[in-house]
Amino acid sequence: MVSSRSETRGSGEERLRVLVYPHAMEVGGSQINAIELAGALRDRGHEVWVYSEDGPLLQLVRRLNLPRVAARRGYHRPSPLTALHLAVVAARGRFDVIHAYEWPPAVEAYLATAFSRRRVAVVTVMSMAVAPFLPSSMSLVVGTERIRQHAAARRSGATSLLEPPVDVEWNAPAGRGADFRAAYRLDGPLVVVVSRLAHELKLEGILTAVRAVGRLAGETPVRLVVVGDGPAAQEVRDLVAERGHGAVLLTGLLEDPRGAYDAADVVIGMGGSALKGMAFAKPLIVQGEHGFFRLLTPESAGDFLEHGWYGVGEGDLAMAEDDLVHLLRELLKDERRREELGSYGRQLLEQRFSLVRAAAVQERVYRQAIAHRAGLARRVLEGVVAAAGLVAHKAGRRLARRRGVVQVDDFNARPA
Repeated sequence: MVSSRSETRGSGEERLRVLVYPHAMEVGGSQINAIELAGALRDRGHEVWVYSEDGPLLQLVRRLNLPRVAARRGYHRPSPLTALHLAVVAARGRFDVIHAYEWPPAVEAYLATAFSRRRVAVVTVMSMAVAPFLPSSMSLVVGTERIRQHAAARRSGATSLLEPPVDVEWNAPAGRGADFRAAYRLDGPLVVVVSRLAHELKLEGILTAVRAVGRLAGETPVRLVVVGDGPAAQEVRDLVAERGHGAVLLTGLLEDPRGAYDAADVVIGMGGSALKGMAFAKPLIVQGEHGFFRLLTPESAGDFLEHGWYGVGEGDLAMAEDDLVHLLRELLKDERRREELGSYGRQLLEQRFSLVRAAAVQERVYRQAIAHRAGLARRVLEGVVAAAGLVAHKAGRRLARRRGVVQVDDFNARPA
């Protein structure tokens, strides 16, 4: 554990000690961002540790050579036991900031810092909506300008925009695609989806892609490769057996999906997966909900930069399937168009979403949070209000479960 106080950097600013707390360690965009950004902040000269449970992403923590403390989990989440353990770890390590990702770790981080004189909690929310019971003065980071504006209007604390960063050096075309194709005996055009197979947000679009490619395979030798796993995996497997017509490959979870991205002729994705497709200079079809599929072009980029790499369609899934078939057909027969769009996406990514740029923005967020920390009385009052809101939220979910209408990823299924 860290034993000395913050050191002074050559620029005259104090070296920060940061404890990063991802909400999970299964493969997913928010937690990958948390870990990669932790490494980039460490590279800026700060002391950065990861507080996490076990899981597949420990491999990424080790690759980046980040020190890690094993999280202690309570029976429920958020957990007072976890908050107490987090407070002890932070005190022993003399951390300046606990940076939590998503709302359950945010509540625990707030409790862990509530009575500290020198420590602050910062939360990043990459879900599609911000939990309304998060303490109002807590420094908040979100991934789209639309969500930032919506959240800032309801909060007293700083609400900052930090678009999901990508390590553009680690994620780049490098010839891995040929090895991926050889390993899975793939030839011809490939459409690639890399996604957690979750019921909320993800499943509808993946099933539409399976149907669309199954139809398209009757006229061209296209294959759809779906990389990922999750609670909706069985539904995907069932539809592939019924409608895939031999044109769909399910690889399951790959700890390193770069070969799949590199092998693609077209990438379909949302959020971080969409950005990874851009990193490999692939034409991108952004997936959303209710039948939303839209091609990234110079004309459509502005909407995605404002609202995020996601969208909401009109709800006609049959029409969405037809539109996706047409969009894929036109892309797959025009190699020059694919190259132009792939090059554009890569350039946009380098300009707006690089990990180096994101680390500089995140450091400013930390320093602002430390400089404008709320007083003890206000923190206690906000803690009481937040606790009441959390209790009401939990009660509402219990009632919804009894009615059979509860959603698993609650704030990821309710866009701002």
